[in-house]
Amino acid sequence: MGVWECDFLISKFSNPQIFKFKVMNLHTIRPAKGATHKEKRLGRGEASGKGGTSTKGNKGGQSRAGYQRKMAHEGGQMPIQRRLPKRGFKNPHRVSYVVFNLSQIEQLAEKYDIKEISAANLYANGLIARTDLVKILGNGELKSKLNFKVSAVSEKAKQAIAGAGGTLELLEVKKVVMGEKNVVKNAKS
Repeated sequence: MGVWECDFLISKFSNPQIFKFKVMNLHTIRPAKGATHKEKRLGRGEASGKGGTSTKGNKGGQSRAGYQRKMAHEGGQMPIQRRLPKRGFKNPHRVSYVVFNLSQIEQLAEKYDIKEISAANLYANGLIARTDLVKILGNGELKSKLNFKVSAVSEKAKQAIAGAGGTLELLEVKKVVMGEKNVVKNAKS
């Protein structure tokens, strides 16, 4: 490694060794002491302590070349996915909605200056995903007159929208076949 000395300060102090700095250059970079180790040499005789079976034990898959452990294999023990009981099912025809209460709708209409509550407006303001279906529930009060174009609405919310002087248009939800996204069509209100 290169060494640089401070000649102009050495004369002021008695110990010139404290002014020697090691300079780091690309050709002098090396790992820190103890950071690297020699490779463990296997199968090079009994005297090395790692001869014979080369630290792999006797027989079995793990002693063979090319052995790869199988995911979730428990060595012949009954695997956990077979030990646990199976209950219920996932309904492939389930329709899930993003739910908004009337109290939330009132706040959102003020915050985003929305006159029509529709999936397109809610998506444009980052409140739902593009393929989400919207359902309105009747918790809270609706004071402002708003127009609704949604997939579903509760009876209480329907009365509150009509009471506030708003309009409601229900969108028909196409039955979802497994693997397809929700598809919405216009329906008669």
